[in-house]
Amino acid sequence: MAISLRLQYSCLIQYPPPPTRRSLIGRSSLLAPPTSRLTWQSAKRSGMIVANVTATGRDSNGKNSKKKKKKEEVKKGKLEGVSEELNLLASQSLDWAPTRRRVRTAFLEVQKNLDHVLFKMAPKDIQMEETYETNSKGVEIFWKSWLPPVGIFPKAALFFCHGYGDTCTFFFDGIAKQIAHAGYAVYAMDYPGFGLSYGLHGYIASFDGMVDHVIEQYNRIKGRKELQGLQHFLLGQSMGGAVALKVHLKRPADWDGVLLVAPMCKIAEDVTPPGPVLKALSFLSVLMPEAKLFPQKDLGDLAFRDPSKLKIAEFNVISYSDQMRLRTAVELIKATQDIESKLDKVSSPLLILHGAADKVTDPHVSQYLYDKASTHDKTLKLYDEGYHSILEGEPDDRIAAVIADIISWLDSHSSTN
Repeated sequence: MAISLRLQYSCLIQYPPPPTRRSLIGRSSLLAPPTSRLTWQSAKRSGMIVANVTATGRDSNGKNSKKKKKKEEVKKGKLEGVSEELNLLASQSLDWAPTRRRVRTAFLEVQKNLDHVLFKMAPKDIQMEETYETNSKGVEIFWKSWLPPVGIFPKAALFFCHGYGDTCTFFFDGIAKQIAHAGYAVYAMDYPGFGLSYGLHGYIASFDGMVDHVIEQYNRIKGRKELQGLQHFLLGQSMGGAVALKVHLKRPADWDGVLLVAPMCKIAEDVTPPGPVLKALSFLSVLMPEAKLFPQKDLGDLAFRDPSKLKIAEFNVISYSDQMRLRTAVELIKATQDIESKLDKVSSPLLILHGAADKVTDPHVSQYLYDKASTHDKTLKLYDEGYHSILEGEPDDRIAAVIADIISWLDSHSSTN
């Protein structure tokens, strides 16, 4: 059934961009003040329509009912320089993991030839492994490893938490190769419902549940032979910063340091939903949790300072670039509220990196995190003129500098150095 909602408040005006073939790394516009600085009061005065929701009927077993509305075809922009066959493949529904896996495989060769520093300058001597592993909850998780060249024993292990809508198999592949070349074992996974892992695309039924998946998978990996005796560090980007913080807060003794890039950890006050609105959204998310919300703006130009790199991001074909699902939105709001209340419990050595001109996640919030964290070993670095995607969307020299800063911090905190 199709349901059109007209709300007086606009807690959803900043949601991710409309369905183009564009990936914003760690896209979390929900948490950053919009460029227009639209407040709850002005949204109320304008009577803005904030959501058109399409929901599908399901029976008691969760199967699609006979009355289910026929899926609307997802409109995706055409990719330049690739065949009609590949464009057709990329334009199909990616709701389920088997399709996402086929599409990713079809684009592997295309990715190798993309004109981006992360692909062109990636070291060739890295040992890589890709694995699908079913966890204790019966969910098949995709994870990948990047190890130093043969003969080099790792200094420490770094575990990555990706951003909203993203996967660990595109831009992060080039980042991981450079960190592995510096002597670190790097591991990353796709959350359930994202990338190559099992689950409905873009759907977060429970943020805490997703964090538990991460904890379980990374605990499994820590038991591998090559990691015995090594220190363990967490790296989280944008929404992945919230995931990393939650992982640390749940198991603080398990980690030797937390590194955050443009983290999502607090909602700006002028875009925080009032209590009654949040309750209404929570109620609706129970009735139709998988329903999609139609966003108001495309944030690509706010995330990537280099326009040519924004074009490359379109080739991240298995990223979730459709409307945000209702339960996902509510879970992100609740997660940031919970994290904000516990920032003083962040006790691990901490590195925070943020673009000073970021309009997707607020650099002032990173300053707030830095001030509140209880650890005495903490560093905040703001990059002048930097946008949200400082690891992917900046000029080449800035991308290299951010990766170098990550490696330098790891070197200074690894006991083997």
